[in-house]
Amino acid sequence: MTADGDAKKRRAAQAALDLVMDDRIIGIGTGSTVNLFIEALARLPQRPRRAVSSSQASSARLAAVGIEVRDLNEVDDLNLYIDGADEATAGRHLVKGGGGALTREKIIAAAARHFVCIVDDSKLVATLGHFPLPVEVIPMARTLVSRELAARGGRPLWREGFVTDNGNHILDVHGLMITDPVALERDLNQITGVVTVGLFAVRPADSLIVGTARGVETR
Repeated sequence: MTADGDAKKRRAAQAALDLVMDDRIIGIGTGSTVNLFIEALARLPQRPRRAVSSSQASSARLAAVGIEVRDLNEVDDLNLYIDGADEATAGRHLVKGGGGALTREKIIAAAARHFVCIVDDSKLVATLGHFPLPVEVIPMARTLVSRELAARGGRPLWREGFVTDNGNHILDVHGLMITDPVALERDLNQITGVVTVGLFAVRPADSLIVGTARGVETR
């Protein structure tokens, strides 16, 4: 990460603190910008005492700063979920899953009233697909799903040596220009063996906080 890129991410992470209420359970995602958000959260005098987390890595970071990690099944009301993205459009459609936590991220996003995505401006694109699209698959279905993805014009590559927190595999799909992310997300979700696709379009982010060289933009 360059110093300039790091500064942009920090600006986005810092801006998201304004949305945090100390008496509410907060949802926390995964990734480098979220890690900066957790660091900033730890410095708040009145920070949330409890959170739900999308990954074991984020859970460990939260526990290290004294925030209790709860199971989502124990949480009746989740007002806010903060997460990053690998790509984002002006319409707040996202590609996520570079860190492999896409399934749990999508579950928490679905449970939250407000899903806020924090990114630096290098993640903004006109059309999704420059970043390979992660697809989490049941291990025994990896070849089957790969054939189906190839038939749709993608070039799936198995992320060898990586296993998700759910015990599954990731296929990173190259070569897609995603002009209709909602339709593609629905289509790929129907492939037998797919657990989750890293398109967040059916349920997009509610807000996009973008760190730039000049400051922060909110969309």
